[in-house]
Amino acid sequence: MATSKARPPFSIQLAVDGSEHSLAGAQLICDLPLPPGSRVTIVSVLSPLQSPGRSTLLAAQAKVKDILKGVEAEVDTGLLHGNPAQALVDFAEEHRPDLMIVGARGLRATLGILLGGVAQQIVEYAHWPVGVVRAPYLGLHRVLLVVDGSSYSQHATDYLTRLPLPATTEVRAMYVLPPPPPPYLPGSASPFGVDMPPLPTLDLEEVAAREAQAEVEAGHALLAQVADTLAAAGIKATSILEQGDAATQIIDHVKAQDIDLVVAGSRGLGAVRGWLLGSVSRKLVHYAGCSALIVRTESGAAD
Repeated sequence: MATSKARPPFSIQLAVDGSEHSLAGAQLICDLPLPPGSRVTIVSVLSPLQSPGRSTLLAAQAKVKDILKGVEAEVDTGLLHGNPAQALVDFAEEHRPDLMIVGARGLRATLGILLGGVAQQIVEYAHWPVGVVRAPYLGLHRVLLVVDGSSYSQHATDYLTRLPLPATTEVRAMYVLPPPPPPYLPGSASPFGVDMPPLPTLDLEEVAAREAQAEVEAGHALLAQVADTLAAAGIKATSILEQGDAATQIIDHVKAQDIDLVVAGSRGLGAVRGWLLGSVSRKLVHYAGCSALIVRTESGAAD
């Protein structure tokens, strides 16, 4: 998967609160072959309402710095004050990281709640790619990129070509066709209570079959384009074409194939043509069961 092309320095903002999930984020960074000149900024937020105390945060930062000791990057720390999500997003607005990393759940979050809502808010409102990391961290062996043909998924594809992944990482690209339409039943009752006769000459099954074949061909063409983009960056990707509910198909694949990281754009084409909407990216963050990287851009609208 590795490429010999020189990469520019990479900057990462890591949110740390002492939870196992934020520590997993640090472990993930250790596996990234960061280019020379890269920087990792460890950021914690002191809030009187929901974050751990100052001594807990400073101890957590020290532990993370120790984890990152072998990383080929400059490591800084910062302690912010205020609302955690707002403070982290504002800090990113000022420093413009290539990647923000947050833990899936915070130190004092109820089991199953994303960082007390902080991770979810950051994914919603940040203008940069956000990695939501889950513990336990077991490495970046398999990465799944999901695409839908929109400009947002193209951003995700382009971003993956710049993300410094381990040389042994297996990359897969997945496109999910929309579910097939329900079968047409000739002579069925209309919504106005009047029986409608079957259309005399139009073979609806044949039309539906042609449309379905066209969608399959378009899906294969899209995956080929994505594979070419990744290959140009030295990344060999396996293409996967599925059909059905997008979030369900993606999550099922993630769990069945032990995917370590799922990568997605933040939004798709719209309710009619595209499926990679805000609701899908939210479901991936919540229910995929693995770490998720949601690629937002500075010009991206909120989901």
